[in-house]
Amino acid sequence: MTMRWLKVMLLSMTTAMAAHGLVSKSALGTMPDGTAVDLYTLKSDGIEASIMTYGARVVSIKTADRAGTMSNVVLGYSSLDAYLADKTTYFGAIVGRYGNRIALGKFSLNGHQYQVPVNNNANSLHGGTLGFDKLVWQGREITDGVEMTLVSKDGDQGYPGTLTVHVRYTVHHNALRIDYVVSTDKPTVVNLTNHSYFNLSADNKPILNEELMLPADQYTPVDAGLIPTGVLAPVEGTPFDFRKSTVIGARIHDDNEQLKIAGGYDHNWVLRGKNGEVKTAARVYDPASGRVLTVTTTEPGVQFYSGNFLDGAKFGKAQEGHVKNSGLCLETQHFPDSPNHPKFPTTELKPGETRHSTTTFTFSTQAK
Repeated sequence: MTMRWLKVMLLSMTTAMAAHGLVSKSALGTMPDGTAVDLYTLKSDGIEASIMTYGARVVSIKTADRAGTMSNVVLGYSSLDAYLADKTTYFGAIVGRYGNRIALGKFSLNGHQYQVPVNNNANSLHGGTLGFDKLVWQGREITDGVEMTLVSKDGDQGYPGTLTVHVRYTVHHNALRIDYVVSTDKPTVVNLTNHSYFNLSADNKPILNEELMLPADQYTPVDAGLIPTGVLAPVEGTPFDFRKSTVIGARIHDDNEQLKIAGGYDHNWVLRGKNGEVKTAARVYDPASGRVLTVTTTEPGVQFYSGNFLDGAKFGKAQEGHVKNSGLCLETQHFPDSPNHPKFPTTELKPGETRHSTTTFTFSTQAK
């Protein structure tokens, strides 16, 4: 074998290894009760993602801009104490048992009425006062990533059934993939999503100059409490029409009642395609850095939130904070308040069923 061919083979082997994830684990800190919190770092040839066991959170995603500079493109903090002090933003967390809102914290299932904690004005948000974002998950290294596991006991936050949740984060080339697997021993409702805030410029400045495409012909308008009215409204002719790539800030201040209610965008879009089929949920382009984020999912909807309630509040010993609109969320999900809207895709999960869902965040760059 010639030296040239040996070098080619070694290069090919190195490239193949880099394409798959390299996983490392480190101690991040401890909870007030002494529970250890670990950080898993996943590396491939195009991305580096850090996931911690507190809330199964995405702590950082580093990816290249058009000049090849690697930077973190999600909001968060540099230490655990800030995450513990911040009770409102859900940075990077897996939220549940029911992500998004349930009106008045009430729903009926099989003739039984359930009351879950109200923590967002008169409604329940992201699972209640002690949702999955505030719990320490069990982490386990897997090929190309980490599997996070949580068991939510029957009656947890008022929800029926013991729910077993596995969330797998894996990296390959320039993509971070999230796979959700859930099962229960009693009929229950479940709606899991990841609550990362993206800022493709990686500068903590407002994302209003970034461009967004949402391939959805309808969205779910909300009432004053941000609860869907039950109507699937057309986006055509409204500030909610992102079927073509549009600057996020172009219409965010329009004289529109829905925008006024939310202080910007905080709505669910109805994605094209069948529930369970992989489909494009969103595409974001940042002209300044050249970064592009493409989101695909098997979920029926995506909640686009423009970071309206970020207020610059500072947390932790390092006193870190994020200003209004400095990150955007693309929460792939079932629709908000689905248990109270029979016409929405059901979030009911029955014993013997295993629900699978996948969302992938793929990063690339685009020339000016």
